[in-house]
Amino acid sequence: MRFAGVTEFLTQSPESLAKGPVALVFVEDDVEIDTTVRHNLHLGFKSNILFMPSEFDLAQDIADKVIRVDAEIVRKGNREEIINAVIARAPEIWMYVCYNAEYLFFPFCETRTVGEMLAFHTEERRDAMLCYAIDLYAGDLDAHPNAVDIDNAYIDRSGYYALGRNAPGSDYPKERQLDFYGGLRWRYEEHVPQERRKIDRIALFRTKPGLELRPDHTFNDEEYNTYACPWHHNLTAAVATFRTAKALKRNPGSAYEIETFRWHNSVPFEWHSRQLLDLGLMESGQWF
Repeated sequence: MRFAGVTEFLTQSPESLAKGPVALVFVEDDVEIDTTVRHNLHLGFKSNILFMPSEFDLAQDIADKVIRVDAEIVRKGNREEIINAVIARAPEIWMYVCYNAEYLFFPFCETRTVGEMLAFHTEERRDAMLCYAIDLYAGDLDAHPNAVDIDNAYIDRSGYYALGRNAPGSDYPKERQLDFYGGLRWRYEEHVPQERRKIDRIALFRTKPGLELRPDHTFNDEEYNTYACPWHHNLTAAVATFRTAKALKRNPGSAYEIETFRWHNSVPFEWHSRQLLDLGLMESGQWF
């Protein structure tokens, strides 16, 4: 199914937002669009909605399994506007927001669906889930100058840390909120604007009236931005992403200064939730 624009989609496709979880995929370029969609389909999202430029192509085997909305999303910088419009149209369902060349992993995702995981999270009275954007990068930049290589991807096994998140104008940190850093945004921070260095996102959330996403991947409801409930640890997830590596190799200010992203703490990415759990890059909470 294909729509000519966001307005047409919101007014003519209510059934696609009737039941979650729904994946909203924002396509910035033509890199690994198909693998992103196939990964989401494997996880069990009820609907996959792609906001993408009309000139980009989709593989035939997935084109009829997604909803495509023709839109120049990233170039106009209206991602939050679109997401908030979708939220207003679809209250009380779970949504996931990502870009192309990004892959969601949660504990035991190889044997359990995203719907099963979110059902448990809902039973714990949680309406959002903290996710970490874990940078992927090609092991050989000469062979893959755009830094994307699915078959030979690497991640950092260490170098992640968190700082307290203070309320504006206050010296006291917010309750159960932290700013997380690490990966390529930390190692090459001189090429990354300060407001874009965090790796935490609220990528999974349940919609409700009045809820709005902000440009920093947080919401206007502060409880949505917490990493856990007050009484115990909760599930967290990871979004394995080539997005930072692509940007660093595309940006003229950094592209020629980086010959390789690999360092002594680089390890091959195994495309399995167990590796991310073992590295402490997501948590199973009370879900076993």
